[in-house]
Amino acid sequence: MTMEGVPTGGLKTVGQIDATNPLVFHAGQNGMDIALALLSTHTAGAPVVDAKGKYLGFINEFDAMKALDAGHDLNKLSAERIMRKDRLTITPSTEIPDAAKMMEKHRVVSLPVERDGVVAYSVTRHDFLRARIGLGVGIEP
Repeated sequence: MTMEGVPTGGLKTVGQIDATNPLVFHAGQNGMDIALALLSTHTAGAPVVDAKGKYLGFINEFDAMKALDAGHDLNKLSAERIMRKDRLTITPSTEIPDAAKMMEKHRVVSLPVERDGVVAYSVTRHDFLRARIGLGVGIEP
């Protein structure tokens, strides 16, 4: 199935994707608030940013569960205590297969996209699959 205006083989770069993950956490944000945001939005993870939107780290469901498994009270933890600090960002010019490999390597299902050093949005593996087969947001085969 091909759709008008979509290149054969789907979209190629992250910047062409209509992303579906607007969730962002902030430095100092409470761990329980983060866990509840992940649950209520059905989002697997999101970046942690400073007051200027600069990337600090990333938190996903496994990171929150790891803190709980270690006996921590999420109400007493900040984002900085839960987040992983690896640099898990891509740019709009990143090719989708390269971004997907990064997701697989780091075992995450969402990646923040930086534009001019600021986190602009995040993309998910679902976004990648939809883009590669040429479907837009809300378009079903």
